[in-house]
Amino acid sequence: MTKGKVILTGNFGVGKTSLFNRFLYNEFGEKYLTTIGVKVGKKAVKVEEVEVTLLIWDLAGEISQDKVPNSYFLESSAVIYVFDLTRASTYSNLEFDLKYLREKVPGVILKLVGNKKDLISESELQTISENLYQKADLITSAKTGENVEDLFMDIARHLLEGKHS
Repeated sequence: MTKGKVILTGNFGVGKTSLFNRFLYNEFGEKYLTTIGVKVGKKAVKVEEVEVTLLIWDLAGEISQDKVPNSYFLESSAVIYVFDLTRASTYSNLEFDLKYLREKVPGVILKLVGNKKDLISESELQTISENLYQKADLITSAKTGENVEDLFMDIARHLLEGKHS
């Protein structure tokens, strides 16, 4: 059996908890509830008939603030940096935030995810994609579930193969 610790991080209100709830419980709530500290959940998935257990940590707030203890990142296998496609302020510091994460947890699987696809048009998505510092690994909608399972299954596959991206 393979297991890994997966961190969900990014600015407040980008949908980290919604992605967490969609993947773990197949639920979505319209009401915004801020996460205080950290929320942890676990889910086992099958990859090529091998069980991979993902321990998912949903961190409150922004990655570089003092309120997020360094210990939360210890022994992480993967980090999912989530930004909100509808709020440019959540991806305007992408270069700094990704550099910070690569220094804080070197060698982990790092996924850049744009969330809330259901709230923008295809042309808006194209414009955002063209202007990003780094191309997003996946575009998701926690509301509809689009690409949420794919995101976590891709991480599980990388863990099983011992690959980092």
